[in-house]
Amino acid sequence: MSEPQLPFPSPSKGCFSSSLKPRSRFLRFLFLRLEFDWFLFILFGSAMANYTPKNILITGAAGFIASHVANRLIRNYPDYKIVVLDKLDYCSNLKNLLPSKSSPNFKFVKGDIGSADLVNYLLITESIDTIMHFAAQTHVDNSFGNSFEFTKNNIYGTHVLLEACKVTGQIRRFIHVSTDEVYGETEEDAVVGNHEASQLLPTNPYSATKAGAEMLVMAYGRSYGLPVITTRGNNVYGPNQFPEKLIPKFILLAMSGKTLPIHGDGSNVRSYLYCEDVAEAFQVVLHKGEVGHVYNIGTKKERRVIDVARDICRLFSMDPETSIQFVDNRPFNDQRYFLDDQKLKNLGWSERTVWEEGLKKTIDWYTQNPDWWGDVSGALLPHPRMLMMPGGRLFDSEEGKDSSYETGPNQTRMVVPTTKTSSSPQKLSLKFLIYGRTGWIGGLLGQLCEKQGIPFEYGRGRLEDRSSLMADIQNIKPTHVFNAAGVTGRPNVDWCESHKTETIRTNVAGTLTLADVCREHGLLMMNFSTGCIFEYDAGHPEGSGIGYKEEDKPNFIGSFYSKTKAMVEELLKEYDNVCTLRVRMPISSDLNNPRNFITKISRYNKVVNIPNSMTVLDELLPISIEMAKRNLKGIWNFTNPGVVSHNEILEMYKAYIDPKFQWVNFTLEEQAKVIVAPRSNNEMDASKLKKEFPDLLSIKESLVKYVFEPNKRT
Repeated sequence: MSEPQLPFPSPSKGCFSSSLKPRSRFLRFLFLRLEFDWFLFILFGSAMANYTPKNILITGAAGFIASHVANRLIRNYPDYKIVVLDKLDYCSNLKNLLPSKSSPNFKFVKGDIGSADLVNYLLITESIDTIMHFAAQTHVDNSFGNSFEFTKNNIYGTHVLLEACKVTGQIRRFIHVSTDEVYGETEEDAVVGNHEASQLLPTNPYSATKAGAEMLVMAYGRSYGLPVITTRGNNVYGPNQFPEKLIPKFILLAMSGKTLPIHGDGSNVRSYLYCEDVAEAFQVVLHKGEVGHVYNIGTKKERRVIDVARDICRLFSMDPETSIQFVDNRPFNDQRYFLDDQKLKNLGWSERTVWEEGLKKTIDWYTQNPDWWGDVSGALLPHPRMLMMPGGRLFDSEEGKDSSYETGPNQTRMVVPTTKTSSSPQKLSLKFLIYGRTGWIGGLLGQLCEKQGIPFEYGRGRLEDRSSLMADIQNIKPTHVFNAAGVTGRPNVDWCESHKTETIRTNVAGTLTLADVCREHGLLMMNFSTGCIFEYDAGHPEGSGIGYKEEDKPNFIGSFYSKTKAMVEELLKEYDNVCTLRVRMPISSDLNNPRNFITKISRYNKVVNIPNSMTVLDELLPISIEMAKRNLKGIWNFTNPGVVSHNEILEMYKAYIDPKFQWVNFTLEEQAKVIVAPRSNNEMDASKLKKEFPDLLSIKESLVKYVFEPNKRT
C-alpha cells in the first residue's frame, strides 16, 4: 500500500532537501527542531485560537512578579475574576496589590497552597478555571541554609495544587512558573541559549526543588491530561521587589551610602528583564500559550554582576572603586544562565524596556518608597538568611483595622484590602517567648524587648514538661523562642556537683525538650549556653592568641555543670532550628549584680590572674536579638574578641570606680583548696561573630565603653 499523501511535508522526510542538511550534530538538531515546529504549525496552526479565562487563581501574588501580573490582568481585563492566594511570607506585601484594592474583579485570600482543604474549597466556590502558580521560595542563599522549607513550599505546595486540579476536574489552564536556573550553568562561550527541550541540571537546592515541581507538573499533564504550561524565566527586577535580591539590595545600600557586597569576583553573568515586560509575557502565555509546552521568558542582553554594581554606583554618583566590596561566594554560584527565547517571541512577545530605562525607573521607585518593606537590615547582608515564617509582612496596624474579612473552611481568612493607606513605616512582625524570667540574662532580654518595642512574654512552663511548653507556644504564638533558663548553681557551679539529677533535668532534658517542641512548630530557638567547656591545652596555650573555634570538640570536664553543657551542645547539633550562643564569664554595667563577673572578683578575698574570653552583655545581648532577626543558626562563640585577665579588669576597676581598691592574687593550686570543682580557663575565637557583626568591640574596648565609663566616679 502506498504512503498516504499529506497536505504538508512529512516530518520523516523533512522540509529541507538532503543536500542542505548540515553534518554538524548541533546544526542538525536545529534543523530538526525547525522541521518539527513547522509540522506543528501546519497541523494545528489554523485551529489555534486565543484562550479566554473566566476565573483565575494566582498564587503568591502578594510577592514581586505575581503582583505585577495580577495588577496588569485586573486592570486590562475587567471581565476576568482574579482570586489571589498568598500566605504573606517575609517577602510578600499586601501593599504590592494596592493598585487593585478597589477593583470589583479582585479578591485576596490569606492562606497556604499546602492546605489541600483550602485549595479545593477555593477552586470549587470561586469556580476557578485557570491557575497561574507563582508561589514559591525563590532566594538561593536561603535554600543553602533552609532547604527543607524549599521542598515543602516548592514541591509539596505544587503537588497539592495539581491534585486539587485533578480532583475538581474543572481547570482549563495550569500555568506553572519555573526558573532558568533549572537548566543549570550555561557554558561561558555558548552562543545559543538553552531552549525549552534542554536537559535540566539544577545546581542548588532552590533550582532542584523547582525542577522537581516541573516533573510533577509534567507527570500530571501526561497521566491525567491536565492542561499544563510551564514558563522558565531570567532574572526580573523593578518596583516592589524584596531587597534580598541583587538590584534592590544594591539600590537600598547605595541610598544609605553603604558599600555594595558582591559574591566572589563579580564575573557571574545574568540576564535581567524589567517586571512590566515579564508581566506582559505572562499575559501572552495565558492567552496564546499551547497546552503541554514550555516557554522561556528571557533576554539575550547579559550583564556581569560587577557591571550591575558599577551602573548603580554611577547613578548614585558613587566611586565604584571604594563602594564595591567583594565577599565570600555562595557554596556554588552558577557562572551564567542563557536562554533561547525565540519560542515566546513567536507568540508576539518582545522585550520593551532597555536596561538603562528600567534601572532608572527602579531607582526612582525605591527612592520614593524607602519604607515599603520596613526593617530590611537582615536582607541587606552579603548573605541574607531571612526567617520564612507565616504571617510575614502585613499592612501596618492602621490599614489592618479597616480590612474586611470572610470566613472559609477551618476559619480560613479572606482579606479584601480597603482603600485606606498609611504612610507609617512597615515593621517585621516579631514576638518573643523567653524562658528564664528570674535569671539574669532572661531578665535583661525582657528589658531589651521593652526598650526596642518588641512584643514578648515569659514562658510559664517548665523546660522538662513538654505539654506545658506546647501550651506556651499555642497561647503566645511567638515568632522566636529564647532559652535563657538553666542551672548554673547557687551561688556557683559547685552546687551542681551535689545536685546532678536536678542539673541534668534542666540543662540537658529540659533544653532538648524545648528544642524539639520548637522544631515541631517551625520556630527558631536562641539557646544561651556556655564557653566553659574548654581549657587551655598544647594546641591552645595560654597567651598564644589561638582560640577555640565553634567546630572544636570540648575538652574540659572538670565540673559537672560543664559536662552537661557540652553534652547538650553536642545533641543540639542534630536540630536545625537552634542557634547556640556560648557565653563566658558574663559582665554587665550593673556592678551591683552578684552574678556579674566583675562584682564577683571585686568581692573575693583572693583572685587568680588568668586571661580569659568574656561576654559584655550590654553589647552582646542586643546582638542576640539581631541574630534572631537574621535567622542565624548553629554554634557561635558569643564573646568579645580577645582576652582579658583578672588583674587587668581589677586595674580598670581601680582606675574608674575605686582608686583605693586593693586585691591579692593566688595560684590555681591554692584556688583548688577552696572550691569543689575546677574552673574553665580558655580563649574563644570570636572571628565568626566579628565577621557577621563587624562593629563588635574587643573585650577591653567593650569593658571601657559599656561598663567602666558609665560607672566612672569622678
